[in-house]
Amino acid sequence: MPTTTPAPALPATMTGVYLPGDATAALRELPVPRPGPGQVLLEIGASGICGSDIGYIYRGHKGHRGEEGSAYKGVVAGHEPAGRIVAVGEGVRRFGVGDRVLQYHIVGCGRCTACRAGYFISCAASSRAAYGWQRDGGHAPWMLAEESTTIALPDELSMVDGALIACGVGTVYEGLSRIAVDGRDQLVVVGLGPVGLLAALVARGMGVRTVIGVEPSAPRRTFAAGTDLFDDVVDPTEAAAHVAAATDGRGASASIDCSGATAGRSVAVDVAAEWGRVSLVGEGGRLETEVSDALLHKHLTLHASWVTSLQGMEAVTRHLVAWGLRPSRIVSDQHPLAEADRAYRLAAGDSAGKVCLLGAAE
Repeated sequence: MPTTTPAPALPATMTGVYLPGDATAALRELPVPRPGPGQVLLEIGASGICGSDIGYIYRGHKGHRGEEGSAYKGVVAGHEPAGRIVAVGEGVRRFGVGDRVLQYHIVGCGRCTACRAGYFISCAASSRAAYGWQRDGGHAPWMLAEESTTIALPDELSMVDGALIACGVGTVYEGLSRIAVDGRDQLVVVGLGPVGLLAALVARGMGVRTVIGVEPSAPRRTFAAGTDLFDDVVDPTEAAAHVAAATDGRGASASIDCSGATAGRSVAVDVAAEWGRVSLVGEGGRLETEVSDALLHKHLTLHASWVTSLQGMEAVTRHLVAWGLRPSRIVSDQHPLAEADRAYRLAAGDSAGKVCLLGAAE
């Protein structure tokens, strides 16, 4: 493979989506980038809208850990991109023009312990930059990315599938791997937004036979039931009694909280059986629980995780093909970039499933 490939004839400018922090999405013109050393230029096929974008940027520029400040640098939004490479810079070796790819969504320093383990998410260097947060992301026709964060997208998976892997699938894969779910488990998924829906999908791939969803929103319960990923979907007020009845009073051997809400985490703990395992992946909020009866006397194991590693994202991409599962089944709304404001309003309010922006790449 040549070390450089000339950039195709591209326009000088493009339209990207920016988040001013006032619950709107704005379209602005910016130059079409060209790849430098070690970089690839993607034509975007799909770019997801993430709940963290809504919670931390769309409504007011908060950081990943909830602090007020300048975590969002006023760049093109979108950290869940998939696309096709249209140009590569000097020194790119693994990928070439025409390759279908998705992106791990943080560029780390590459030298610290976290980066060397593939967990760029945990890089503490000042140079750490997330696509759509500190450097331009995927809500534009073209996106500049590092080869080091690029992951091959198999032909069996669509661009929308790839966009969902780029954050949500990787997050739940890590959370479910930590509690080692398999065919012996009964799993309760708390919070049936996009992350909770993907938790059920990945759990099915891992062999879990019984999956019960818990969600306070009636429209989301209806949408979740229609995905055929759950055995039952119930309101939180019914969760404890329903899980007890479904498990002969034992409780669920495993649970995962995807709600990011204090009440949701309490449900995940309460429905867990003795010696159960609980995974926490939902951002924000607090964990509040009685300790002795709820945790100690039940011998519970709690795991918390923040996204997965580059290697984990590559692995789950291969697994999805082997499992015959497509993340795109949890998408409820798809819109072109020109309708970004409408798409963000849906993601922040009435959408029952995942919302994606679509580009031109296939």
